[in-house]
Amino acid sequence: MGRARTKAAEDGAARGEASQDDALLSLLAAGLRLQANDSLWRVSGNTLPHRAALRDAGGTWNRLDMCWEFTGGDPTAKLAAAIEAAPPLGHNSAPTEPKPHYHGHRARVRDRVLKSGAEGLEDYELLELLLFYAIERIDTKPLAKRLLERFGTLGDLFAAEATQLREFEIDQRTLVLFRTLRESGRRLALQKVAKKPVLGNWQQLIDYCHTALAHEKTERFAILFLNRKNELIADEVQQRGTVDHTPVYPREVVKRALHHEASALILVHNHPSGDPKPSREDIEMTREIKAAAEPLGITIHDHLVIGRKGHASFRSLGLL
Repeated sequence: MGRARTKAAEDGAARGEASQDDALLSLLAAGLRLQANDSLWRVSGNTLPHRAALRDAGGTWNRLDMCWEFTGGDPTAKLAAAIEAAPPLGHNSAPTEPKPHYHGHRARVRDRVLKSGAEGLEDYELLELLLFYAIERIDTKPLAKRLLERFGTLGDLFAAEATQLREFEIDQRTLVLFRTLRESGRRLALQKVAKKPVLGNWQQLIDYCHTALAHEKTERFAILFLNRKNELIADEVQQRGTVDHTPVYPREVVKRALHHEASALILVHNHPSGDPKPSREDIEMTREIKAAAEPLGITIHDHLVIGRKGHASFRSLGLL
């Protein structure tokens, strides 16, 4: 009797393993990949045609990582059964539904910009319009308002880390859009000062430094390299630090200046706290760089500290 029970148990386990293997093969045949991480299961691959089945099986779409997530037990068998029961959906195979309240809104916003320009748009309207090109088929106005409520400004939003945006279910396409917009703004600002005498275009230089550094979440130390005509010939971020400190090595600063054959430098770093007031460490570090550069004929024109709402100039404060 005992042997019979053992044999039956073994046969049942074998059938269970075979059934699980069949289910896994069914998912692979549908173009889906299943990965397990502790109690979290992720399904990726050709998920679009099976989105209804994945959702009905209890999945949640992760926009940032572009996969469906399941919690709890192994969902393989349940997913295989759901996909087998539901035919794949194409882009146009969903049943007809009533038009949402925002139907036609995107066309109206685009027409408004084409007729009157984008200058009159509020920040949330401009962000809403930008989101049109990253997020399909939803009303982006509520998301635009929530993002600005959370981050405050477009600059802070475009500089936000992926982990900060995860709570808003921002996907990879939108994240790339934000990164691209930020870099585009930096390059536009750079064009106004590149290869031009910066001392005669001081406000444009401040604007560029603000665009490049004001919204960073950690400290960055940058160097602007100038030639004998005080024209900007190169711009480098030399060090990246923490929220309140960046290690700077005077020897490396001078080494980079010699590499670019620069005759003068403007030092720039940001304060993520928003307050551009120079610290005691900032002042001491600037003195050390000046002491290392001057014997080689390299002038330190200024050291700028950039905050979100302003800047401080060592030259203007009498610290240089």
